[in-house]
Amino acid sequence: MLLTSFDPFVTDFDRLVQRTFGWVDGSAAGRSALAMDVVRRDGDVVLKLDLPGADPDSIEVTTDRRVLTVSAKRSEQFGEKDRPVVRERAMGSFSRRIRLAETVEAEKVEAQYENGVLTIVLPISEKAKPQRIEIKRPGAPELTA
Repeated sequence: MLLTSFDPFVTDFDRLVQRTFGWVDGSAAGRSALAMDVVRRDGDVVLKLDLPGADPDSIEVTTDRRVLTVSAKRSEQFGEKDRPVVRERAMGSFSRRIRLAETVEAEKVEAQYENGVLTIVLPISEKAKPQRIEIKRPGAPELTA
């Protein structure tokens, strides 16, 4: 039996540290972590990642050993005579890795970039989709409609 303790202060503290420093699962993701929504639709899982201002040619989506990697770049957009007063938007290279379940057909992944949002469709294999099982009752008369 595995015993773990729960301390709400530690959980809140961890959440605060993640928000402040961008640490996720002990790694420093910093400002490069890409915000993502995940939705299940019919036989697919749909990922939506925010990439506003990213150069569409710099966006790369790859799969390798059941890991999906999304990377992109956003460059400085200041002129030679511009002096930034406030700089809150992160610039540079961004990437995010997502471990894919064995039920995802990695060779059929599709991606589309529109209006600053990268949409990735992960198809689920037929074997992993819910199936209705017929219940047999021995000795019961067959009902037909």
